Amino acid sequence: MMEGLLLIGLFVLLLLLGVPIAFVIGIVAYVGIVMIGNIPVTTMVQSMFAGLDSFVLLAVPLFILAANLMNQGEISERLIRFAIMLVGHIRGGLAQANIVVSMFFGGISGSSTADTAGVGKILIPSMVKEKYSKETAVAVTASSSTMGMIIPPSIPMVIYGSLVSVSVGKMFLAGIVPGLALGLGLMILVWFFAHRHEYPRHDRVKVKKVLAEGVKSLPPLFTPVIIIGGIMGGFVTPTEAAILACIYAFLLSFLVYRSIRLRDLPEILFDTLKLSSLTLIALSTATALGRLISYYNVPQKVGVFFDTFFPYPWLFLLAVILLFLFVGMYMDTVPAIILFVPIVLPTATAFGIDPIHFGIVIMLCLAVGLITPPYGLCLLLASSIAKLSVGRSFRALIPYLLVILFIILLVAYIPSIAMWIPDTFGNASQ
Repeated sequence: MMEGLLLIGLFVLLLLLGVPIAFVIGIVAYVGIVMIGNIPVTTMVQSMFAGLDSFVLLAVPLFILAANLMNQGEISERLIRFAIMLVGHIRGGLAQANIVVSMFFGGISGSSTADTAGVGKILIPSMVKEKYSKETAVAVTASSSTMGMIIPPSIPMVIYGSLVSVSVGKMFLAGIVPGLALGLGLMILVWFFAHRHEYPRHDRVKVKKVLAEGVKSLPPLFTPVIIIGGIMGGFVTPTEAAILACIYAFLLSFLVYRSIRLRDLPEILFDTLKLSSLTLIALSTATALGRLISYYNVPQKVGVFFDTFFPYPWLFLLAVILLFLFVGMYMDTVPAIILFVPIVLPTATAFGIDPIHFGIVIMLCLAVGLITPPYGLCLLLASSIAKLSVGRSFRALIPYLLVILFIILLVAYIPSIAMWIPDTFGNASQ
């Protein structure tokens, strides 16, 4: 008991000191193993390597590389122009386009932070020029970027699928409807605010011009078709789909748009390695800490706790939602998945909750952590672009946050929202 309290105290202290989360987890795991005494320290290193010894995890750096290739040059601008042509004529058109382009980016990059950075640096200044408040521009950009974790491909879904040993392809399929529902909910809220505050609208663009721009934007939008279609058709595994996405992104950027040159590749590869290493080192140290948690029989104790205080599936789901909303406020997505999913999953399985449905609920909850302080990385990025304080940004974000929470509850308590597509079309993606 005393050892556990000391480790929790060390964990909190290191976080407060600003130590990167991957190192916090690694230090706590090392100290915990040393305190046990009868476990060799080499167990930690073995656990770290074992956590990365998975073919499906190769998809993580590959999807990051594909996103980096796609994000070069004019692809962002093309998608934004197309989104404005599609919905710009609606009241609050630029805010609506912000949400639509986040849906596009979610299907291309699989990263919420890449969405915030890529879209925000263009649309936040544009929204401010059109007399939107900075608070509104930040709130719309940050909240819509959460779809990057839900709409496939999604790097956290790859991590979850590898950890839980469920089909990553089915996880991707299960994220489609919740991701679109999230986007639709945010668009309805923007429509309401737009009429209330009389946000501007753009002139309606002729259908012929929209179709022409759509054809120009089609190549990058074809990326999720390659990934999802290949997996659904049973032609490729998620890792092989990521390889195809990299090849397609390179050919598109190098030959079609000519937005990158061969001399740009070293920098792109270096950036990919840097981002991948941040994710994978957190994964490896979290695996070692998970081993330590198992030694203390934490999953069994948590199971008893849930059985005692949350004896019904609906009550258990509510507790899990609150847990991951809280964890997401202080911890990055990957460590949160590795540390806490193995603790709550056995109870979910005992209640008969589908692990894929359970995973989507967790993804949605952790996506909220990207826009809630103190972690709130997407909120921090958007606030930085707008040169606005996080406090003012978060106050403006609250209505959008409530919409996301409503979608989480819908998905949690109506499983068919997430499970209809994988149950209908997911047999080939096993």
